[in-house]
Amino acid sequence: MDPLGTPPSTPPGRGSRQVVGPFTARQLSLAAGIVLACAALLLVATRPIAPGSGSAAPTPITLATPFLVGSAVTGLAPGDVAPELTVKGPDGSPAPLLDLNGKPIRLADLRGRLVLLNFWATWCPPCQSETPVLRDLDEAYRSRGLSIIGIAVQETTPADVAAYAAKYDIGYPIAFDGKADVFRSYKVYALPTQVLIDPDGRVIEEINGPLTEAAAGPLLEPLLPLPASPGVPSAPPTAPASAQPSPSSAG
Repeated sequence: MDPLGTPPSTPPGRGSRQVVGPFTARQLSLAAGIVLACAALLLVATRPIAPGSGSAAPTPITLATPFLVGSAVTGLAPGDVAPELTVKGPDGSPAPLLDLNGKPIRLADLRGRLVLLNFWATWCPPCQSETPVLRDLDEAYRSRGLSIIGIAVQETTPADVAAYAAKYDIGYPIAFDGKADVFRSYKVYALPTQVLIDPDGRVIEEINGPLTEAAAGPLLEPLLPLPASPGVPSAPPTAPASAQPSPSSAG
């Protein structure tokens, strides 16, 4: 005690000393740990899917769910006339949506065919998991009247989308909806979203989430406008389990 009887103050503990402004070393360490944990979770959630062994397709994700990009809204109803695929031109007037090669894509040109519009993005994990399924559907059902149209949204440049399409050998047309004009006209809020359109240009169904091999065949078979050719399988072939890398092998 000092002469006045006041006990000496106890020195602050090592972890409670101020290091930066009002913060102690313990508080800074805790904050750093939280930031690192969030960064690790974000990396796992958004990392791209690696190509599967012996295939140009990304590795499918088991039980993939839609990636929400907006608030849920009431979309197009079955029987509605599907809006034409138009964007706002430089002068503000409607212009046709173009594929990656600069060719117009018009629903009017696809009358008589079953159309599957696929709203997607290269950075979207469930869209990546769906890529091999759509590629197989295109190869199996194109001759039976199915037209798949990929509509890439929320992308930086058409070149990014073209690089993805080339890497995974996508054969169906892909358009770049840079200003989300078609995205908004179809009231999409999740990726991927599928819109099935009948040969007369009317909406059959809207599906939020990726198509799976198990669901795609039974969904599309009854809707195809043309019969199967003799000797041609009526559904896309399913790769054996050994040919499908597990999600844990994605890198």
